Parts: sequence; structure tokens; C-alpha cells
Amino acid sequence: MRRVADPRHRAQVAPVLPFLRRHASLMVIGAISVASGAALWRRDGADAALHALVHAWDLFLFILPSLLAGLLLAAALRQLMAPGALARWMGADSGWTGLLVATLAGALTPGGPMAAFPLVLVLAGAGADRGALIAYIMSWTLNGFQRVLVYELPLLGPSFAITRLLITLPMPLLAGWIARRLPIAWEPPK
Repeated sequence: MRRVADPRHRAQVAPVLPFLRRHASLMVIGAISVASGAALWRRDGADAALHALVHAWDLFLFILPSLLAGLLLAAALRQLMAPGALARWMGADSGWTGLLVATLAGALTPGGPMAAFPLVLVLAGAGADRGALIAYIMSWTLNGFQRVLVYELPLLGPSFAITRLLITLPMPLLAGWIARRLPIAWEPPK
């Protein structure tokens, strides 16, 4: 026999579901952190768990300025760019030109993930499609100018750095083209 849901119960559960959907990754990461902290405490004792907490706090304080700068930059750009402003340059109808613009923008974006990923959200809100966003992220990851100038040229030498760069140049374009053709529904976050 099937039970009929009580409307009062449904009214109590309804506000919880959006919260769970919105913060699911935070709750999973929190659960993993608590479980690993408890396992460390059990295996090595309270001193090791305290040492891990102090190290995590130091890492958080080290990352905090970059995170704040990236979020402030993204918030400022979001206010400056009207929704749909980039649709012509990086939207679904922009073709290969949009992928090339996204690839160039990704290669020229300085900084780490604390700056790049908030910018991806701004680009998505301004009309960039998923192909352009994937091309941007791939280009930032593979062909970022700061990585080539600061790390690869001095450490690996010009011939290796240039060879690697030439090999990886078309990859963001290819990844963006594939992303545009995947039959997966996607809507940019609001």
C-alpha cells in the first residue's frame, strides 16, 4: 500500500532541498574533512590532528588574499558587463572566432585558479557558451603566458618550451569544438 505524503511534511522539506543542492559540494568536502580528521586523530593522536589543523589554517591564510582578489575582480567585471554582452564574441553562434577569442583570453589571463575560475562565471553570465568556456579554461591551463615565461623558459629551455607550446596551441580550440557538439543540456549559473 502506497503512503500519501503529508502536506505539512512536504512544506517542511521543500526549503531544505534547494539548500542541499546549492551546498552539496561543501557538505561532501566537510564530511571528508571530518572523517579524515577523525581517522588521523585515531591513528596518530590529538597532537597530529592539531598539527594538521594548524597547517590547514596557515594554508587558508596564504590563499585568502588571492581568493579575495579573484572574487573582487569577478564581481567588478560582472557589474561592468551586461548579460549577453559577450554573446557575439564568445556565444554559441560565434563559431571558430569565439573559440579563438576564448583561447586567446585564457592564454593572457594571469594568476592562478582563484582568479581564472571566478572569471569563467562572469564570462558565462555575459553570454559565453560552454565551448568558449572550456576553450578558455584549457588555454589558461595549458598555454598561460605567465607559466611559459616564469617556469618553462628558464627551467626547461626555449626549445622545449616552444615545442610544448606549439603542440598544445590547438587543444583548447579542439576541446571547445567538442564541447559545443556534446548533446548535454547546460545552462550558465545565475
